[in-house]
Amino acid sequence: MIEAGDSEQPCCAFCDSQRLGLVMDFGRVGLAGGFLKPEQFASEPTFPMRLHFCKDCYAVQVTDKVPADVMFKDYFYFSSSIGTLRDHFSAYAAEVTSRFLDPAKATVLEFGCNDGVLLRPLADQGIRTVIGVDPASNVVATVNDPRIKVVNDYFTESVARSVVAEHGCVDLIMANNVYAHIPDIQGTTRAVAAALGPDGVFAFEVHYLGKVIDELQYDMVYHEHLYYYSLLSVMNHLARYDMMVFDIKPIPIHAGSIRFYTCKKGSKHSASVSPAVKALEAEERARGFDRFETFQAFSATVAAHRDELVGLLSRLRAEGKRIAGYGASGRANTMIQWCGISHDHLDYMIDDAPAKAGFYTPKSHFQIHPSTILSSDNPPDYLLVFAWSFFDEIRKRNAAYLEKGGRMILPLPEVSIFPPSDA
Repeated sequence: MIEAGDSEQPCCAFCDSQRLGLVMDFGRVGLAGGFLKPEQFASEPTFPMRLHFCKDCYAVQVTDKVPADVMFKDYFYFSSSIGTLRDHFSAYAAEVTSRFLDPAKATVLEFGCNDGVLLRPLADQGIRTVIGVDPASNVVATVNDPRIKVVNDYFTESVARSVVAEHGCVDLIMANNVYAHIPDIQGTTRAVAAALGPDGVFAFEVHYLGKVIDELQYDMVYHEHLYYYSLLSVMNHLARYDMMVFDIKPIPIHAGSIRFYTCKKGSKHSASVSPAVKALEAEERARGFDRFETFQAFSATVAAHRDELVGLLSRLRAEGKRIAGYGASGRANTMIQWCGISHDHLDYMIDDAPAKAGFYTPKSHFQIHPSTILSSDNPPDYLLVFAWSFFDEIRKRNAAYLEKGGRMILPLPEVSIFPPSDA
């Protein structure tokens, strides 16, 4: 197996500090989104992955960077394949349009636009100019909507200048589950500041650090997902670019995200910071999100969870049970590799995205099958639901499997089995 070299002495991506505390060391792992075919097994690279806390700006981050082209130029994640996300982004588009925009005059840009799951409902709102920016050629090729202008690239300062030159300053910039994925986060934030109009809004959704801590969501840690945002770390980062947070909105998507509404200091929005922002800032300080010791305790609890989950899988296998994983995502691959889940524990993986069928998971090399395999004559006894944050959707979609006696293991927020044995 080819292994990438160890990273240099880490520094904070947000403030360049080297005062970092090690939270978790995952060892060398396969790239979470690096699905592959058997002929690629021998040359599959592995990468070190460590989670650190910055003692200066309070950012929690993976410090081992993988080149962006390796991760995102040929991407396997298609947001529109998930009904929960389609509904979420439709409501999101309506909300930001009514709150911030005059549709007939507005220019909206989303970077990390994926397959247009948000761009289409924005266009449906009658937005004059809708722009999507994304480097994954295979994904943006599926947008195919004449109302949407697509830039197949990373959102850099040069791309920002090109957009402004052609369309003028942007009224609303959006980034959803991507602002945590960017190695050069400082460069991207400079691009936002360069493209945003004086009274424009930069709205972005990311997984919330508080949920990671409360629900042991260590499966969110992978190279594609570099940063784990608290309000404190966002405030410290944006202040470097004369920007600020004026409102927040907790949202349930991805098992606990948060939407930050931000603007330039001195804009019309900066005069009215919502009480929710002030309350969350006080809460985070009280909970110790500015102290390294908080994250050391989190690491110890995660190690205990790993032992519990693997113990359950081992007991079920000893009883002769067949187990398959459900949801071949980056989160699944982190859990598989951190917990040491192997072919001794699982037979194969299942995923609803057609593009993944026939591929194998990174490093663990579980074959990925479509969910139609559950209709076969010999379905697994249990499904380990790695996509546990979409459990309600998965349960309904696979009702026939459950009715025939199949059961599902939920790894988080605590290890449990559905339906329970006394149901």
